[in-house]
This record gives sequence, C-alpha cells and structure tokens, in this order.
Amino acid sequence: HAEVELISERAEAVPGETVWLGARFKMDPHWHIYWRNAGDAGIAPEIDWDNSVPLAPEAFGEIAWPTPQLLPVVEGEIMDYGYEDSVVLPFPVTIPDDASGEIQFTGTADYLICDDICIPETAEVAYTLKIGTTQVPDTTGSQLIADSFAASPVDLEGQANLTVNGDIWTMSVASPLVTGGLKSARFFPYGHEINHSAAQPVSTGPEGLQIDLTPTNDAPPEALEGIVVFETASGAGQAVKVSAGQGDLLPGTGGSRPMSDAGGPNILVLLGLALLGGMILNLMPCVLPVLSIKAIGMVQAASSGHKGELRAHGVWYTVGVVLSFAVTAGVFLALRAAGQFVSLGFQLQYPAVVAALALVMVAIGLWLLGLFTLGTSVQNVGSGLASKRGSVGAFFTGVLAAVVGAPCVGPFVAVALGAVITSPWPIVLAVFLVLGLGLALPFLVLSFVPGLHKSLPKPGLWMERLKQAFAFPMFLTAAWLITVLGNHPAAGATAFGAIILAFGIWLISVSGGKARVPIMIAGALLTLFAIVWPVMTGLKDVPSGDGQSESYATIETEAWSPARVDELIAEGRPIFVDFTASWCATCQVNKRSTLTNAGVLEAMSDANVSFLIADFTRPDDAIAAELKKRQSPGVPMYLLYAPGNPEPEVLPTLLSPGLMKRKFEAFTG
Repeated sequence: HAEVELISERAEAVPGETVWLGARFKMDPHWHIYWRNAGDAGIAPEIDWDNSVPLAPEAFGEIAWPTPQLLPVVEGEIMDYGYEDSVVLPFPVTIPDDASGEIQFTGTADYLICDDICIPETAEVAYTLKIGTTQVPDTTGSQLIADSFAASPVDLEGQANLTVNGDIWTMSVASPLVTGGLKSARFFPYGHEINHSAAQPVSTGPEGLQIDLTPTNDAPPEALEGIVVFETASGAGQAVKVSAGQGDLLPGTGGSRPMSDAGGPNILVLLGLALLGGMILNLMPCVLPVLSIKAIGMVQAASSGHKGELRAHGVWYTVGVVLSFAVTAGVFLALRAAGQFVSLGFQLQYPAVVAALALVMVAIGLWLLGLFTLGTSVQNVGSGLASKRGSVGAFFTGVLAAVVGAPCVGPFVAVALGAVITSPWPIVLAVFLVLGLGLALPFLVLSFVPGLHKSLPKPGLWMERLKQAFAFPMFLTAAWLITVLGNHPAAGATAFGAIILAFGIWLISVSGGKARVPIMIAGALLTLFAIVWPVMTGLKDVPSGDGQSESYATIETEAWSPARVDELIAEGRPIFVDFTASWCATCQVNKRSTLTNAGVLEAMSDANVSFLIADFTRPDDAIAAELKKRQSPGVPMYLLYAPGNPEPEVLPTLLSPGLMKRKFEAFTG
C-alpha cells in the first residue's frame, strides 16, 4: 500500500561532507504511516542497512521528522500521529574522508501502514551516490528534501514552561512565533507522558500561548519535549520544537481563546459578517445590472397602490436569492464530500455556463429595450394572473442576482466563508443562507417597512426611458462574459448566437397576418438554436493554457506554480502572487486600480519582487489546493512572501495603491 524509494540531495558528493538522503513514501489513498511517536498505537518506520554499505552506523544521523498530522482512530479514545498521501523522511549521512568512486546505499525499509487494518510492510531501497571533487545536486531529490524541511518544525525562539495544576499540566510558550491571531494549536509529544486523545484547550496572549494537557501519570518529567503545531487566523501553519521544563506560567501567554478551541468558529460573528457581506454584494459591479430590473419591478408594484403586491415582490425576490444560495451550498457540500475543492463563483469556470449567462443577459437587454414583452399572450387573463407573473418575475430576478453575484468575493464574504469552509454542513449552509438574505435584505425592507415605498418615484415616460437605458449595462455584462471565455470556441459561438437570438426574438415580435404562425415558428427555432449552439460548444473540453504571462510596463509576470515559489524563496527574492480569474469582478477592479498603478509597479520593481499570477479562470487542481490550504473561499487571494520566508502573508481581498507600496517599500528598508 506504499511505494518507497531512496532519494538524495546530491548526485555527486565530495569526501568528508554531510549529505542528506531521504526515504520517500507514496501511500495509497486513506492509508498512513507513523511519526517518530506513533501515538496510542503504531510503529515509526525505519531503515535496516545492508552489511555491504561501506559506512559505520554512526555515519547515519537521526531522521529530521516533518510535522505530522492527527490520525484519530477512535474519536476521544485512540489518537495516532503520522502521515497520509506522501512524505519524505530526510536523514544526514557523513561521507568518509577517504571515500572514492561511488557508495551504494542499499537496505530495507520496515514500516507499519494502516487504514481500517494495519499491515507491516517492507520495501527494498537503493541509491548510488558518486564521489568526486565537486558537489553535483540531484535536482529532484534536493527539491523533495527541501520541501520536507520546509514542512518540518523549527527551533523555538523563546521559552516554554510546564506548570502542574491539579490533574492538568499547562504548557506555556512565550515566543514571537506564536503571538497574535492564532486559530488553533496542538502539542505533539515525543513520548507518552500525556493522554494523546484528550482535548487540548488553548488560550493566547500578547507574548504567546498556553495549552492544557491531560497527563497519564502524576509525576511530570523534568522537561516535556515535543512540537507545538499552530495555525494563524489567515490559515498559515507553523510548528516549533519545545522542551518545557517545570516552572511557573510565563506572563502574557494566556487570556483569550482561539476560535477552534472555543468549540469552533464564533457562528454569530460569522453570520453577522455573512449578512453584511451579502448586503455589500448589492454594490458590486456584477450585481448592479440585475438590480436595475428589480428596481423597475418595485416601482411598477408600488404604483399599483396595493401593499400586498409590493410585499409579494420583495418576498419572491428574497426566496429566489436565498434558494439559489441554498442550492449553491448544496453543490459546494456535495463536491466537498467527494474530495473536491469548490470556490465561490466556480460555476463561471465552465464555458457552457458562461455562454448561457451571456445569452440570458442579451435576452434581458432586448426585453428592457421593449423588443418583446414577457407574458403578452396572457395579458387579458386577469389581474390575479398578472400579479402572479410579477411574482414569478421577481423570483427569477432573485435567482439571476444570486448567480451573477457569486463571483464577487468581498472582504466580509471571504472572512465568513473562509472560516467555515471545512466546518460541518449545518454551519456552511447557515452562512450561505444568511449571505443570500443579506443580498435580498435592502429590497425586502423596502417592500415591508411602512412609508418607505412612498419614497419610490411615480411611473411615467421617464421609467420607460430608464428601462431602455438599463439594457446597455446588460449588453456590457454579456460582452464581459464573452471575454471570460477567452479563446474558447464558445466565445465566437456566443457572440454570433446573441445576434441570432436577437433576430429570432424580433421575428416573433413582428409576426402577424397570415404568415404569423410560420414566422413565429421560425423565430422560435432560431431562438432555440441561438441558445443551444453556444452552450453545446461550451461543453467541449478545450485546454486553456497554464496561467498568465504579461507585461505591466515596468515588471514582467510569470505563471504561478509551487515549484516556482520554492525556487524564488531559495533565491531570497520577495514574491507577490495574484490568484485571479477573468470572471472575478473584484480581481479586475484590483488589477485596474492597484496592480497596474505606476507607483505600485515602481515600488515592486525597486524591491525586486517576483510577480506571479495564478489564473483560476478554468479549473486548476494546483490553484484549488493552494486556495484550500489558505482557507480562501475563492479568488481573489493575494500572497506576499518576504525574502527567504516560506510562509506568506495573506493580503486583504480589496487592495489599495497605498497598502501595496508600503508592503513593497518595507523590503527595500
């Protein structure tokens, strides 16, 4: 259930140096191996070297164990520590001063691998290391070992104490590495002095953190050793090695409790952020064109003088919005359960959906221009049916507002969804529903609060002219959606389809006389063809290319990849990564207002910042993994790496030239 190979940072080494080798494990899905301390059950892997290896046992150093993950076997009773998917276990080897030719490393890796059952396995491993006069790197091996080091605990800069408080031991850690904005923390012991499966309540202070531990015996050790793994509120993770000697609680290390250790995110705060974020979505450029339709409907309903009709408009619009967000939450949860990452606005990654939306926008624009009238064939059925038509129209306006508003990830939306992206389904569903309620709330209040509807203007010729004027934002939105398709064949099909759609609707609207039925049929067929052709074209799987590469006057961009980030970190260069998409309105606003600003680009150039672009216009597994890692609900996401620092700062979703210039100028001193 695992592939095991021996790798090295060197293809050729020189006598007397220390070389890092590593055992690389690639496990089957859901199977795991163990850390140096396996926890309540398990055995750490080891390598038994053959006698033919011409090195003394002391030439081999200890494994530099990467940070493990929790492996709960029986919740609350049995907890293990180990690794899933893949891991590299590096260890140092000292080359003898008199070595020459080559050294053949051969041995047997012994390891216990588990899923629902545990199986002891062995694997033969080998690596031939050449000995010469110069150091020659093994490109693949050195990168894998470097990645393992990047995922390993670092030495503690500070102090750790262990304080006995009755049946609880409290570890206090004072260090600049563990201050401010912590989301969670966990202690992984090297030994078995504590109950591995017990909860570890955490509190934080301005100088560090405190972790409550449940001991397995009454006598504390002289020093409790292990690692503390913690996560910041931005999603960045870190681990530090600790050796906590007995002593008093370190001052400034306790007080407030991180979100996850207080029983999960503060749901009331997150629901408040979701409500505020939904209300702010009404101001986003991708939603404003749709709201124009709703505004016209509200004015028409208010002019009737019947409060019930106005309230029905508000209720049905709200139902349309909230139901759409509920469906989006359902799709999100279903795909998450299937192991996929889904971002807000993911539907616009699919050309067929974009093509269909563009044509809907064109059709709405034609309606606003008066080329056709919805429901003309049933105008005389009666006022009750007319009211029903208004309710149905309000409902589908709400659906449309939710669909086009999804790609707009404002700051409050990002915080709320980012915090619950891995939470249980009731919390995720609640946040999505409140987000939809926030989007619908202004119109709902306008419909129900007595007297507010009187502030709406009276209908007249001005409203017909305004209705026609609102058609053009619809056409602009359709044009923008077509640009989202880029070089996909659906772009051309959608553009021509829009013209055919307009012609078909025109035929239907002017049909009359003896030829009325044939003309209407022809118009209907053209309209159907205009919609089906672009959508079917959009279903074709056409490669979209990897990332973007363009020039911003004074600086060149590169396509983002984890490997490129690692290379630039090794070079000691600062890095700015723009996770973007052509369908993301907030991304485009930030690009035009900030990322193409001459002062920002000059500051970026002066600081020798590498500008990487991660283009999420089409689905991309690597980008999705990074968004998931940073707990971002979608794009935009902006990462800023200080020189040589493997952990980035996650910047706000709304950028400003002043903020970016300050960030870049900090690198130039």
